Amino acid sequence: MAKNSSINQKATRSAETASTATMDSRLQEFFCEEIKDIYWAENHIAKALPKMKKSATTPELQTAFEDHLQATMGHINRLEQVFDLLGKPARGKKCDAIEGIVLEGESIIADTEAGTATRDVGLILAAQKVEHYEIATYGGLAQLATTLGLTEVASLLEATLAEEKETDVLLTQIAENNINYEAAAE
Repeated sequence: MAKNSSINQKATRSAETASTATMDSRLQEFFCEEIKDIYWAENHIAKALPKMKKSATTPELQTAFEDHLQATMGHINRLEQVFDLLGKPARGKKCDAIEGIVLEGESIIADTEAGTATRDVGLILAAQKVEHYEIATYGGLAQLATTLGLTEVASLLEATLAEEKETDVLLTQIAENNINYEAAAE
């Protein structure tokens, strides 16, 4: 009986916190700024993926980059829905982290020989750095949306989070299935 009482108190406290947090302008403002950050990041990633696809050697990795470009366009669309739900214009704010990761990916392309598995290993590593940043960001934003009582926004962010995790797993499988071994033999 005491356990149920504790659970009910926790649920009540969570509902009260969500209600209070929605009115907390600092948290709401922070949340909106971070949505702008990931919106810019997704648009920047969408511009980088065609170059990554073109630089990839294996058809499997090229297809993964093409598929992720299509998914990224969907992520951008979801973020635009988030902006609509928040009553804000869809506007990005430069994401220094993604800009740096993308630049690192470009240096991998410049520093590796075209047509090699080693380049593909580097491209996978760069892409997974992007995925891990996105996973951390979408996970945190989904939790903040829940805290703020923004259920529909949280649902949109969680859908993108799930897709980012799937992409990360796919990239690992591509690397483990053959590319890492081919690179080790070069």
